[in-house]
Amino acid sequence: METLRNQENQNVGVKRQLRNAVVRKPLRGLENRVGNVPTKTSFRSKVQIAASKENATSKLVKVHTKARPKEILEDVKELQESLPVLESLPTVKIPDNVENIDVDDGENPQLVSCYINDIYAYMKMLEVHFPIKFHHLDRQPEVTGKMRAVLIDWLVQVHLRFHLLQETLYMTISIVDRFLQVEKVKRSQLQCAGVTAMFIASKYEEMYAPDISDFVYITDSTYSKSDILKMEKVILKSLDFNLSKPLPLHFLRRNSKAGNVDATVHGLAKFLMELTLPDYDMAHHSPSELAAASLYLSLKLLADSPWSETLAFYSGYSEDEILPIVKKLCKILKESETSKLQVASLNIKFCV
Repeated sequence: METLRNQENQNVGVKRQLRNAVVRKPLRGLENRVGNVPTKTSFRSKVQIAASKENATSKLVKVHTKARPKEILEDVKELQESLPVLESLPTVKIPDNVENIDVDDGENPQLVSCYINDIYAYMKMLEVHFPIKFHHLDRQPEVTGKMRAVLIDWLVQVHLRFHLLQETLYMTISIVDRFLQVEKVKRSQLQCAGVTAMFIASKYEEMYAPDISDFVYITDSTYSKSDILKMEKVILKSLDFNLSKPLPLHFLRRNSKAGNVDATVHGLAKFLMELTLPDYDMAHHSPSELAAASLYLSLKLLADSPWSETLAFYSGYSEDEILPIVKKLCKILKESETSKLQVASLNIKFCV
């Protein structure tokens, strides 16, 4: 059985063209662009390789024989203390009144049914570890919530133009918000920060990421390759090179499975979730909250289905906890009819 991630970009309302794989020439047939590429005749013989391995092994043996056991134990202990240690996660127990949605997935190793609940519990810990504060742009001297909305609306169009994965878009917005929360950015550099965030996210998520020259072109050469590379260093350093914050899509797929929803309900939930991206007042809500609220509203609009005990357990939120977010989402949906932002792009992407 295919997972939602495999299905959704094909038949859950997303119009996304399939891209051909990049054709690459064999490495030995390429002209060297950096230095002298060794030819086939310059490769070392098996005898030379074996001799070098033997020399390396003998050196390692000599090092270990000189080291004292007590010193080795002290070095190992020091290394262990320097590594970050996560508290062990308690095994998630499923209540009697909740359906085990993974009971039939035991034979599929890709679904890791024996670990899946612990994985999502860990993802909940991660989203708490990387919060976006309420009105996180208050410390910005030049950037406002409206500027953020315009930037995200443009990034959605770039995402559509490049035919990128949904994960790439959500990670882009996540990187932008986390960066703006800790670093002051000039108005003239906001677009550079946005396009660089998408450049980083595409390298993280895409199998064949766009080249940096594509991002230079999409900005009408407002920023050079050097500008984007410099901004990339600044962003990654500000985020401590940590890009592992969970995305709303991760939780939505889990919730959709728990609710046993069809493709239309799941697709509408994705549409609603993407409507929240440019909204400044929704930026501080956690990914799991946005996913739960979007699916709740989608179920009410299309199926008039209740928020079951199973959905409450796997999403982590009761109906009362997500209703305030659902009300905000209803307001955003109503205002989207007259909004100039993002509506055209979303109509192209989704068939709701």
